[in-house]
Amino acid sequence: MAASLQFNLKAFRSSPQDFRLSSSKSFKSGLVRCSAASHTSKRSYSITLLPGDGIGPEVTTVAKNVLDVAGSLEGINFNFREMLLGGAALDETGVPLPDETLSVAKQSDAILLGAIGGYKWDNNEKRLKPETGLLQLREGLKVFANLRPAIVFPQLMDASTLKREIVEGVDLMVVRELTGGIYFGKPRGFRTDESGEEAGFNTEIYTAHEIDRITRFAFEIARKRRGKLCSVDKANVLEASMFWRRRVLAIAQEYPDIELSHMYVDNASMQLVRYPKQFDTIVTNNIFGDILSDEAAMITGSIGMLPSASLGDSGPGLFEPIHGSAPDIAGQDKANPFATVLSAAMLLKYGLGEDKAAERIENAVSDTLNRGFRTADIYSEGTKLVGCKQIGEEIMKSVESQVPATA
Repeated sequence: MAASLQFNLKAFRSSPQDFRLSSSKSFKSGLVRCSAASHTSKRSYSITLLPGDGIGPEVTTVAKNVLDVAGSLEGINFNFREMLLGGAALDETGVPLPDETLSVAKQSDAILLGAIGGYKWDNNEKRLKPETGLLQLREGLKVFANLRPAIVFPQLMDASTLKREIVEGVDLMVVRELTGGIYFGKPRGFRTDESGEEAGFNTEIYTAHEIDRITRFAFEIARKRRGKLCSVDKANVLEASMFWRRRVLAIAQEYPDIELSHMYVDNASMQLVRYPKQFDTIVTNNIFGDILSDEAAMITGSIGMLPSASLGDSGPGLFEPIHGSAPDIAGQDKANPFATVLSAAMLLKYGLGEDKAAERIENAVSDTLNRGFRTADIYSEGTKLVGCKQIGEEIMKSVESQVPATA
């Protein structure tokens, strides 16, 4: 039988009416392990902040302030160290991921990332693109499992472009393989063929080890949710997907209690819009997960509401909102910081094992929404349109107003 997760990935299983990334207190030895999660007696933590580009610094500042307030109320001290990544690193050092940034990140207890990229660097050669720095960071940290929840907040149900009856009650998790597949496969590059035709090429490749570990990870999550796992591939066309499905079926023998299904990625993209409530846990490769998780995010009303966690066998986890850098609104106090704040809550719970502080933040987000505060992307008539900074202030007020969470 495959080993269980070090921490309970029951996150996002709880009712959308009370959005909490709750986990049980019973930890088991592990398939996945964050460096600080097993040291719950520790009360001082080093956090690497990677604000990045565009709205990244704005939303990261809000999340840092919220972390500080929630931590102080629970007797936790954070030592933040801000480092360069992405376009900001390119402008300052000439590379998207400086060696010092990776070194500091590896030595920290957890990493909080804002967003990277922007029009300014779009025409750079690949090795000098901000996104290359993010891929290098994930590879350097060896975080192979990306958790991307999509939960419809009851307060924001009407913000979705889909009908209420379609989105009400949506609570799904995309488990995306993060360090393999076409983004990392070799050979890759550009060439000119015999006839003088230019071409660009990439390789979609997965080893049995890579598929097996992300599949076990996903089965464990499904076991702690509603017991359903859908593996998404393109096994009718791609050899890499044929192998993916073969390995998933093999690992499934270890989990007879989980209902396993398979879906081609084109059908899955359609089904997510047609009837998203049919899904509980989805496991898929790097590129399909990248696309499907963004689609799932928009079902909820705004990509600005959803956090993510990237985890590995050991070492610090990487926590970030799934939205981009939105350079068109950068510096205008229009950014939605909720996803980054909720990523900070995931950092506390799954990176550091600090459940009480995490609950303070989760409760504060729900309370802030209940009080009607909205950024432009989630605004509707009758609510209060405010900027990024004020949302942060309102969340901190909610954090401070709570009595300590009970164990």
